[in-house]
Amino acid sequence: MKKKTIFGTSPFDILFKDFFNTGDLFAPFSETRVSHPVDIYEEDDGLNIDIACVGLSREDLDITIEGDILRVRNLKKDKDADHYIDFMQRNIAKRNFNFGWKISRRFDLSKIDAELDKGLLHLFAPLTEESKPRVVSIK
Repeated sequence: MKKKTIFGTSPFDILFKDFFNTGDLFAPFSETRVSHPVDIYEEDDGLNIDIACVGLSREDLDITIEGDILRVRNLKKDKDADHYIDFMQRNIAKRNFNFGWKISRRFDLSKIDAELDKGLLHLFAPLTEESKPRVVSIK
């Protein structure tokens, strides 16, 4: 007598199917989706992080450094009661975000610079003096 299972499959069928169906498990990091637009790139003089902050002011953002962890937050609730508005179309996402990155010690987080311009938060962490390239003279 064959056991009946949910949806006509046995646990072995689910295991066998899922074993070969990896989905996005091994997708490169660059292809994974992030819910909020963020660009992180390194240049010769330091690390740059750009975060889309359209409609936010300086007071809405919280940037903290704890050791080698850089955290950027927007946890402010929207004061407008959007549920009372009858939208014809709604595409502007008003989401909170809470990002945290462990930053390499080659970047000096004590000298980080933050600038909010035209809806883009730009953070720059310069290289530490020890990590800057230097010329070694031969004796």
